[in-house]
Order: sequence, then C-alpha cells, then structure tokens
Amino acid sequence: MSYLVGYGSVYPKKVHHRGASIPANQNPSCSDRTWLVSRDPNPNIATGALVGGPSLSDSYNDARDNALQGEPTTTSSAVFTGLLSGLDSNTNYTTLASFT
Repeated sequence: MSYLVGYGSVYPKKVHHRGASIPANQNPSCSDRTWLVSRDPNPNIATGALVGGPSLSDSYNDARDNALQGEPTTTSSAVFTGLLSGLDSNTNYTTLASFT
C-alpha cells in the first residue's frame, strides 16, 4: 500500500482533509460533520499528500475520522521532502540531458 495519495493502485481513499472530503459545490458550516462520518471515498483526491501511515502493528485503517493515520501533515511529509531534495541535489542534469 502506498501512503502517498494518488500513487499506485492502492492508496488512502478517505484522507482526513477538509478540501479532499467535501464536494466542491458544497458550503458546509464548521459544525457540519456529514462528510467526516461518510463511508464513501473522498470526492476530491489530495494527490501527493503523504498521510501518517501504518500503526505499530503495520495496519492502516482507511477512515476519514482516523486523523492519526490518515491526516496529511508537514510533519509526516518533511522527511519525504528532504529525501527527494537530497536526490535532486545529487543529480547531474547534464548527464541526464545526454540520454534524451
């Protein structure tokens, strides 16, 4: 399973994210919990969001109200972003250009 939303065929479909879980044509109030408790997949895909990931028992509960595992945060994505930037800084673009 991928914990990066939109990557691969199996990824979180019920991310704990207001923008992903509420249809664009709605105008909900702050107390409206309709979409938080919905069992349907999010109507909007938060492509590229990195969720919290598996529990200590290596399981993942894909439920919108499971904020601990399913909320994309800067804390969980900082390490991933750091790794990607490290790879990018070590890439020789001149060498890559010669292969195209």
